[in-house]
Amino acid sequence: MENNSICRRRINVGDIAARIAIYLSTGISILVTVGIMAFIIYKGYKSLTWDFVFSSAFSYPYEHYGILSNIINSLYIIFGTLIIALPIGIISSIYLCEYARRGILTSAIEFAVEILTGIPSIIYGLFGYMYFYILFKHSFSILSGIFTLSVMILPTIIRMTGESIKATPKSYREGAIALGAGRLLIIRTIVLPCSLSGIAASITLSIGRIMGESAALIFTAGISSSMPTSLLSHFTQSGGTLSVALFQYMQRGGSEMKYAYAAAAILLIIVLLHNIITMFIRRKEY
Repeated sequence: MENNSICRRRINVGDIAARIAIYLSTGISILVTVGIMAFIIYKGYKSLTWDFVFSSAFSYPYEHYGILSNIINSLYIIFGTLIIALPIGIISSIYLCEYARRGILTSAIEFAVEILTGIPSIIYGLFGYMYFYILFKHSFSILSGIFTLSVMILPTIIRMTGESIKATPKSYREGAIALGAGRLLIIRTIVLPCSLSGIAASITLSIGRIMGESAALIFTAGISSSMPTSLLSHFTQSGGTLSVALFQYMQRGGSEMKYAYAAAAILLIIVLLHNIITMFIRRKEY
């Protein structure tokens, strides 16, 4: 009886210590996140004027700045990248999980995808510069940035979509096969609907990474703050995103740091709104 009570006490003490560590880690993470957000907003709210957000004028000597063109360039990059990378990533995941035979080649492809997920973005920027700029003799353009970021986020989409496809219960597939359904019908009516959460998560992570990306885009899309003259021709023009504009303000320093904080606050607000909308949509689905 004495030994049982001692063991029970030890287990209880271990559970309490683990629970305290979990709560403490969670609290520290929340405090650090809220602290960073509060600091950025506090530093940048004074410069968050109507002219700064909804103007594209840029004049370095006279301190007349605007980020509207950078926001538009960011939207170009986001939609263009997702249009290219999302279908390729989903189709690749379906092939690897549903059609490809398990073997050395499939394992090598999955291993390469895992490695590509962790490569720093500056490497992708150098690749995009070499491939799209030097080989194709193509100047800095939004299109080059879109192609580069498509290559960058493709491994993330393949990996996360593939994990969702693998998590689909085998009993669903077996039941569909027993009813005479073909493989393509099973994928369209069972596998893809069950994988929507993973696809949505990959889209969310991809948009967040695109919004915060600057290194790869400086080498490919450039730093121009000009407004688009037409919808399609702007793809072939240089265009700096919001994160690139933030980097420029910080690089110059001095009196422009307040504009860097203002741009960071706008970027933070956009990412937060995007995450909130995504969570709301996912809850509606369930």
